[in-house]
Amino acid sequence: MPFLFAALFHLLWHAHQVTASSPVNSTHRSQQAYSHSLLANGVARTPPMGWNSWNHFHCDIDEKTIKSTADAIVSTGLARLGYKYVNLDDCWAEGERDNVGNLRAKASTFPSGIKALADYVHSKGLKLGIYADAGKRTCSNKMPGSLGHEYQDAKNFAEWGVDYLKYDNCYNDGSKPQTRYAAMSRALRNAGRLILFSLCEWGQEDPAKWASSYGHSWRTTGDINDTWASITSIADSNNIWGRYAGPGRWNDPDMLEVGNGGMNIEEYRSHFSIWALMKAPLLIGCDVRSASKETLTILGNKEVIDVNQDSLGVQGRKIRSNGGLEVWAGPLSGKRVVVVFWNRSQARAIISVKWREIGLSPSTLVAVRDLWKHSFVSMNKRYRMGAYVAGHACKMYIMIPVRG
Repeated sequence: MPFLFAALFHLLWHAHQVTASSPVNSTHRSQQAYSHSLLANGVARTPPMGWNSWNHFHCDIDEKTIKSTADAIVSTGLARLGYKYVNLDDCWAEGERDNVGNLRAKASTFPSGIKALADYVHSKGLKLGIYADAGKRTCSNKMPGSLGHEYQDAKNFAEWGVDYLKYDNCYNDGSKPQTRYAAMSRALRNAGRLILFSLCEWGQEDPAKWASSYGHSWRTTGDINDTWASITSIADSNNIWGRYAGPGRWNDPDMLEVGNGGMNIEEYRSHFSIWALMKAPLLIGCDVRSASKETLTILGNKEVIDVNQDSLGVQGRKIRSNGGLEVWAGPLSGKRVVVVFWNRSQARAIISVKWREIGLSPSTLVAVRDLWKHSFVSMNKRYRMGAYVAGHACKMYIMIPVRG
């Protein structure tokens, strides 16, 4: 049922402010101070952007693949658009620690070591991310987890030049993730390097409610896969936590599948549009080195990226759904509003929205920018607008108040 989105925005932003300043115990206060100090240094002020190895390569990674991917992120122009993290996922380390308990890069696939890899990635103007786990083993069971080794591992990551840590939750000891993630957060705090901390406990303990005390982003869902059913389900699950997101703290509905081949171009465009509107981390999950022109056009849409990276940092949310015809929207800086008409049904249909639903006065004159056509579709819209949307496709607009 339609409702007054202006009121929702007010409540959303108020809750956003309250969440940031609520009284907490001393441990949480110190963790929030840590997060705030990182934010002051620019870490995750906007959702992180980059690439991660898992969705396409799984365990089949080596230093040549990572280096050539970094090269491709630069040569395709993706780096200029903000994709800066090059993130190793699982399977980069030997199966056991060395004789003093250190993680070791797998000699057969990363013979030069992680520090040399970080140096190479940094030489390209990019940042290196790495993967670890808050249990005894990582999810592949092919390398050790960091449980009980948090300070040792964090120190090594910092010395190697790591800029981003994805921290998974497999093979844990059954203790609360808040305890185990807090331990790594403290370790990173003392490691001597600014490292973006991405928590990955799959939304099991409602991390949106507590994880901003420890890190910069947190998974809200289980793992994504390259299907329409997966992205629609994950979008809905991530949507309910919108009020907890903001600069320095982001809901993470998992990495992008754009370009991996399981969906068509309209479905991938919808996937990218909704992730951008939800202020999700934009972590490319395909093989950038062989990405098609269509894939690079989606991933490289600067106007959509700008929505994701907007300085206001408010997560857009679903405001209406009827028979698979959905309206998603959210406020942007400069009193603008982003709107996505998303058609989850199979058939082409009209989707429309009234200004009051998206926080605008009905009398406001609005210039409407189509972010996929890269053109203004109207310069004097008032009260409402609508458009035909193909099945499994979307239309994405920015509403720019002119006057009224």
